[in-house]
Amino acid sequence: MKKQTNLRSLAAQLIERVVDKGESLNAVLPGAQKKLSDKDSALLQEICFGVLRTLPQLEALIGKLMARPMTGKQRVLHYLIMVGLYQLQHTRIPPHAALAETVEGAEVLKRGSLKGLINGVLRQFQRQQETLIAELDQAPQRYLHPNWLLQRLQRAWPTQWQQIVEANNQRPPMWLRVNRQHHSRDAWLALLEETGKAAFIADNAGDALRLDAPAAVTQLPGFDQGWVTVQDLSAQRCALLLEPQDGESILDLCAAPGGKTTHILEIAPDARVMAVDVDAQRLKRVNENLQRLGMQAEVVQGDGRYPEQWCGHQQFDRILLDAPCSATGVIRRHPDIKWLRRDSDIAELAALQRDILDAVWPRLKSGGTLIYATCSVLPEENQQQISGFLSRHSDAIPLPLAGAPDNGWQVFPEIEGGDGFFYAKLLKK
Repeated sequence: MKKQTNLRSLAAQLIERVVDKGESLNAVLPGAQKKLSDKDSALLQEICFGVLRTLPQLEALIGKLMARPMTGKQRVLHYLIMVGLYQLQHTRIPPHAALAETVEGAEVLKRGSLKGLINGVLRQFQRQQETLIAELDQAPQRYLHPNWLLQRLQRAWPTQWQQIVEANNQRPPMWLRVNRQHHSRDAWLALLEETGKAAFIADNAGDALRLDAPAAVTQLPGFDQGWVTVQDLSAQRCALLLEPQDGESILDLCAAPGGKTTHILEIAPDARVMAVDVDAQRLKRVNENLQRLGMQAEVVQGDGRYPEQWCGHQQFDRILLDAPCSATGVIRRHPDIKWLRRDSDIAELAALQRDILDAVWPRLKSGGTLIYATCSVLPEENQQQISGFLSRHSDAIPLPLAGAPDNGWQVFPEIEGGDGFFYAKLLKK
């Protein structure tokens, strides 16, 4: 009989790759999940996401439970202990099962001689859990964010930073976009309710639904036929604000994985859409999404700073620029962002955004519309970016959005709402 995979040791190895080696969880997790059942795949994801979401708290607990942390070749056991602590504190896995599987993980990692140590640390936590957690609830670690990011949020949003942090620390809701070319939102919702699932509508996005509880896409009516797409509420606003029209030439820049490209084509199926991204691997996802929805777009690899290389002198009626950013508005979906980003990254990203904006603006026709969007909550990438752009380009007219200032609309992540996003809408004279 094939020996069952020890998910705890696997999770510890993946977390080590993210935290100590700087790899993205999006890059390392799917490969590990391929060999697992759906149930085990979901549990591995829950553990990895959960540990990365609560990392400062888990680090602090280890500091209280051990004289010194594991280092060097034993470092993976440091993360194995975190996996055990996370299960005991944050999941409904029976404590005896969580403890036994975590301790067994040391054997799988060829560190069997340290099983007793791991068992002792986890049992000590069980005995002292109430006291330890009460102490941490008063410590800075309770915010579960790196200090540099916490300080930036406090400076930028002195009255909203706690709301942002709290939302970042939650599990994200699952939002769907109903394909209006197949069904109205209400008609598809009726199909969903026939399966026993519930969803809630969004007031300000006509195609959007939030599932009462996350579900596998295989359980969504017509997913394979393109009837519905998984896309956050805030991301859905990008194409809605763009207001694409049939017959127009539209550029979706930084398009991967293609959610906004397909939304543009759902709204304006006869538009001519070019989807451009610098990452060839991620462009495969654009093609897959287009194929699933039965849509056509010109998919091109290219760097947004050098449009002459991929579109020559072509101009577009509308441009959607979902710019590369810090992703500080989607931390709840990608908790590894907190540990992969550095304070110095923000200035570099702002410079890249500025270069792309300046390069692509000449590719917009006179009278055309550009939507600048990021999934960031930092002003350097958002309001300040647009203010700087407007000072450099006298032919750019900012259009008002949702009563926000002329330099853009900042949306914060909401626990049952959309992710953190920024939008600016610019008309070219």
